[in-house]
Amino acid sequence: MHFRNSIVLLLACVAAACAGSDGGSDSSRSGEPVMTASESPQLPLIELWKAGTPAFGIFAPSDRPMRGPDGEFQPSVYSVEGGMRMAANPLLDYVFLNLEPAWDPAAVAAIREGLDSSERVSDKALLVRIPPISEDGEEAARERVQAALAAGADGVVMPHVRSVEEARLAVSFFEEVNADVWSPSNPEGTVLAMLMIEDAGALEQAAEIADVPGYSVLACGIGSLTRALGDREAGEAGNQEVLAQAKRVGLPDMITANDQNVAQRIEEGFLGLLMNGPDADAHIELGRSVAGR
Repeated sequence: MHFRNSIVLLLACVAAACAGSDGGSDSSRSGEPVMTASESPQLPLIELWKAGTPAFGIFAPSDRPMRGPDGEFQPSVYSVEGGMRMAANPLLDYVFLNLEPAWDPAAVAAIREGLDSSERVSDKALLVRIPPISEDGEEAARERVQAALAAGADGVVMPHVRSVEEARLAVSFFEEVNADVWSPSNPEGTVLAMLMIEDAGALEQAAEIADVPGYSVLACGIGSLTRALGDREAGEAGNQEVLAQAKRVGLPDMITANDQNVAQRIEEGFLGLLMNGPDADAHIELGRSVAGR
């Protein structure tokens, strides 16, 4: 599926280049799409969410420990072999590659290759979180969305969406490349676009952000929101407000979970449960049992 998407992208880019070389329209400068909608079938993750069924994933683990021998911080490293290990894990519906701290398109390609190169055919969705628009600006965020999709991401996660205007801008990045985004208005879409509310100002506009058309998942970054609000109870209240808005507009909501709270989160109605750490599989097994899977 993903190799076919890459071929479609390559052909579209070649066609655009040829058009520019003979004096025809230059799609790369005119703003016309450079990536066509895929004819691929929907991901099992989307099928689960369409049925209202909880799905389970993990943060893609780095091949290098977070701390070095002397306690120093070490940047994450992602490899084809790491992708192959996740592809072989039958518990996973999706892989969440967190590149918010350090954007690395080569990491997307490596995990994609690993997921697709496993001896088992992988149907796990690859979701890639990029740095927020506010970090390096609109153009950098636009290029990262396009690069993540071109490298094989099934979806892109936009963190720290600060306003309804920024939500519309984030959605436009997908529209500019004609990504076939799954949404309530496009139920047969194949690409996932996820918006995250993690700041006090954005929380005040949660209803307006939820109403923006053309994206797939609305979530609260509960850790960041709690720090922004300065209070755990306020952070959880904000989390529940985002969940209520996601339900209102018919979108799934994703949240980090563990064995202590996964049953509660499923009961509350979260459809994306995201685990981390060496005990992630055990936590997913519990969640899948609670969800009847």
